[in-house]
Amino acid sequence: MPSANVPNLIPALPELFLAFIAMALLVLGVFQKAGRREENRTARLISSLSVVTLGLTLLLVVTVSGTRMLAFNDLFVTDPFATFAKVMVLLASGFSIVISREYMLRQDMERFEYPVLILLATLGMMMMISANDLIALYLGLELQSLSLYVIAAFQRDDARSTEAGVKYFVLGALASGMLLYGASLVYGFAGTTGFDGLAARFHGAGAPSVGLIVGIVFILAGLAFKVSAVPFHMWTPDVYEGAPTPVTAFFSVGPKIAAVALLLRVMIGPFGELVAQWQQIVVFISIASMVLGAFAAINQTNIKRLMAYSSIGHIGYALIGLAAGDAVGVRGVLVYMAIYLFMNLGTFACILCMRRGDRMVEDISDLAGLAKSHPLVALALAIFMFSMSGIPPLAGFFAKFYIFLAAIEAELYALAVLGVLSSVVAAFYYLRIVKVMYFEDLIESLNKPIDRDIGVVLVGSCLAIVFFFVYPSPLLSSAQAAAAALFAG
Repeated sequence: MPSANVPNLIPALPELFLAFIAMALLVLGVFQKAGRREENRTARLISSLSVVTLGLTLLLVVTVSGTRMLAFNDLFVTDPFATFAKVMVLLASGFSIVISREYMLRQDMERFEYPVLILLATLGMMMMISANDLIALYLGLELQSLSLYVIAAFQRDDARSTEAGVKYFVLGALASGMLLYGASLVYGFAGTTGFDGLAARFHGAGAPSVGLIVGIVFILAGLAFKVSAVPFHMWTPDVYEGAPTPVTAFFSVGPKIAAVALLLRVMIGPFGELVAQWQQIVVFISIASMVLGAFAAINQTNIKRLMAYSSIGHIGYALIGLAAGDAVGVRGVLVYMAIYLFMNLGTFACILCMRRGDRMVEDISDLAGLAKSHPLVALALAIFMFSMSGIPPLAGFFAKFYIFLAAIEAELYALAVLGVLSSVVAAFYYLRIVKVMYFEDLIESLNKPIDRDIGVVLVGSCLAIVFFFVYPSPLLSSAQAAAAALFAG
């Protein structure tokens, strides 16, 4: 009797576990009793189980990590780079669910579908990070995107939320089309969609054909949309402002980290030999994102829109490391995104504290006198703003330091100088928030006290940002190993 080949599923064990539990939680939610009280109780239960699931998935990711392993006919790869990025994504998703629970209850939005959708989006992100083929890349990207479209419009009775979901869907579909067109061009001119095959095809080869370069440009355009880099940033301010605040917090970290990791794997892996062809495009996108992020946020009065432009600027800084095109640059990007995770989550935890009665407030002017009414929240937000400005010895300074160091070592001096200048301009609107909190008179106080879950995230994020300089070696060594694995693969 002929024996069947059993596929090696160990590399994809975390993804399989997450998919199975997400489906189980979905079934659990559907078969619960009807009624508003029961619905809230079910949503709270599934939310807690989702956080536990993400924690167990993180343990599986760390357990499976090690040497480079392939699965599913080389469509799926796991290595130290994937492990590093997945840990960041799982932390972002878990913290996002935690800080959203009280908000969802107060806004009468507590439904069990929300944490399940975040689990499915996280599954798509993990598949993106481990993609070793253009087809696998697209499958992961769409699983993530379809979940995010629904989450963006989750507040069904709010016109702004619905508008945010529609805009994100339409522009996301356009970006997916561009990505698919670029992948088809690459396949047509290279004869394969596998990353290993593409890398072998370009190794030692001469100048690539024009059609192949056009395909790479379309792939870059599609991925630039996912990281909200200029000129594909147009959806970001409207979606950040219109989506519910916890959803905006999730958008600003999880999908962005996954998309940056995917961008690194695609450009360094299969197209690493063609760095001379795509480097100038990345340099342009980086400069444009930094400049627009620095100047467009100056006149913003809504803090969520300000954070949208801030995130565009931060992606510009991160892309400096990709433009360097070497292991030092990739290490800088990974360190930057890890620190960005805590800065952004902490900031949005503070924004979730901006509440008067049952009403959320979002204007920067509503922070006036916060240092008098909520001194600890004001201190935490000031720490995050100083860190985003790059003021030492906070973690944000070291994030930018490693990025600019990579640019200097790659002799991209103009890019490093423009990055520093953009950072100085951006410091204006970060420090303006500190000035409003500490030097303007209190008009109407925000609600007291803050939610316990948000308080835990605030304290944890602050400690990570303030004391990073004391013991940075775990993050630096992990990022170094992840970058080396990307180039070894």
